[in-house]
Amino acid sequence: MPPVPPDSSDPRPSTVTRRTVLGAVAATAASAPLLTGLAAPASAAPAAVRPRALPGGGDLGPNVLIFDPGTAGIQAKLDQIFHQQESAQFGTGRYALLFKPGTYSGLNAQIGFYTSIAGLGLSPDDTTINGDVTVDAGWANGNATQNFWRSAENLALVPVNGTDRWAVAQAAPFRRMHVRGGLNLAPSGYGWASGGYIADSRIDGQVGPYSQQQWYTRDSVIGGWGNAVWNMVFSGVQGAPAQSFPNPPYTTLDTTPVSREKPFLYLNGSEYRVFLPEKRTNARGVTWGNGTPRGTSLSLSQFYVAKPGVSASTLNQALAQGLHLLLTPGIYHVDQPIQVDRANTVVLGLGYATIVPDNGVTALRVADVDGVRLAGFLIDAGPVNSATLLEVGPGGASRDHSANPTTVQDVFVRIGGAGAGKATTSMVINNRNTIVDHTWVWRADHGTGVGWDTNRADYGVVVNGDDVLCTGLFVEHFNKYDVQWLGQRGRTIFFQNEKAYDAPNQAAVQDGNVKGYAAYKVGDNVTAHEAWGLGSYCNYTADTGIVQHHGFAAPNTAGVKFHGVLVVSLGGNGQYEHVINEAGAPTSGTSTTPSTVVSYP
Repeated sequence: MPPVPPDSSDPRPSTVTRRTVLGAVAATAASAPLLTGLAAPASAAPAAVRPRALPGGGDLGPNVLIFDPGTAGIQAKLDQIFHQQESAQFGTGRYALLFKPGTYSGLNAQIGFYTSIAGLGLSPDDTTINGDVTVDAGWANGNATQNFWRSAENLALVPVNGTDRWAVAQAAPFRRMHVRGGLNLAPSGYGWASGGYIADSRIDGQVGPYSQQQWYTRDSVIGGWGNAVWNMVFSGVQGAPAQSFPNPPYTTLDTTPVSREKPFLYLNGSEYRVFLPEKRTNARGVTWGNGTPRGTSLSLSQFYVAKPGVSASTLNQALAQGLHLLLTPGIYHVDQPIQVDRANTVVLGLGYATIVPDNGVTALRVADVDGVRLAGFLIDAGPVNSATLLEVGPGGASRDHSANPTTVQDVFVRIGGAGAGKATTSMVINNRNTIVDHTWVWRADHGTGVGWDTNRADYGVVVNGDDVLCTGLFVEHFNKYDVQWLGQRGRTIFFQNEKAYDAPNQAAVQDGNVKGYAAYKVGDNVTAHEAWGLGSYCNYTADTGIVQHHGFAAPNTAGVKFHGVLVVSLGGNGQYEHVINEAGAPTSGTSTTPSTVVSYP
């Protein structure tokens, strides 16, 4: 994400300059054939050997650090992990920092790449840190636009100076947190930032976005909101600013139509369990405000606790046995898809557990069943092209899952950056009623293995299923459509996009007779669709003369509705002729001023 000028309420000195955009075998047994007409002796036909049942539960591995209030040297351990992870944007380290219920004082947990911090209580207030959980941008000279892949969950904070700092970009959720004070979403010095996502949290004081370009807050309680740059979206948030897009650019929904919070690990006495929050409709505010949250739980003994190095066949054996999956921190190579066929299966990652598909396979597939929960992991494309990386439901899935939908939460996809990677389509949603709650699907614009054809990835998210809801949809830099929505009655609340920086010329992005592939394309046969709070930005650095006819494309029909839509040309690197279809003024010049459409049609 490149920086852009903040709004006039940003206290940073005007001399700060823009960032330079970074570019840059399963074995098979062979048996001898029997002679025709001869019977084999009984001893020559061994009975099929059933694999030994896999155990559930077990330890969480070396990269899960568990603290209690009596643990010695907590700050030193936190500092050690941060020093290792602070600038390891494409490194292999993965960590989860888990705090048992109780009170901790004098801590400043600085959170680097691929690091998750969480409390182990049923309520955030069960685990209180008198101190801070901090994300800043010292490693990048005060620029927070690459502070990706980290998270904070299920803690209460009493910030030392009254305000906690969480200066992040994409894939950095702040969930189920209670900040007994304010929350600053900008780095020290008020440098650039590009987040972000808050859910099921209570911020007693004011949230100060400052230079944040866009943000989505869902089902929370806040003491106030400071300002807006381009695109601030709220659904189900008590204390949210009133609807006022585009001046200031607040898009506010009183409730979230359907939500079901992310599963989380907690302690019940000395037993680890995974809590499964229940579904809410027309949700507003936090789930934990009146004591124990509503939902059910599973013992850790019902999970196969996976460690890096385990094979995909073993993971699938565990699933076939009826176990759920807990992926402990690390990198998992799979040579066949992880296949989730059983209703209500949970696949939960800790510490940004990362799945890499080998030999062009799909990383994970879900059957057309109720209630699957996928949460908390990263899929990293491999060097051999995968047709898809994540498939939620088979093609043609048609069952009604409205009573018990599949949820995809904090599941992130990356193509390139950490090395060469390719995938034709990153995420395909075929199952009806699926909820995608916070994802960042990213074709890398920097790192290694990056180039127009080197990390080729045509489509980010393709939705074929009906009645799908996306809350917090971040999809960037794909060679063709970033989002292609073909199912009926889809809904999106908050969408953030950048078109691919590295398109070599106009012809490379030509969509038939249309200049440029839309960031968000609703299929021509769709008759009902609704979306709120959407932004698409272009920054064509390889050919600054590229023109996008529009950022958004949809059938011009009464049942397809958009609210709070904008496009931005970053410093004049490419331009948009319209916002959605033929509506909205063109961007022009180098002013980085949004062109907006309040409602469409």
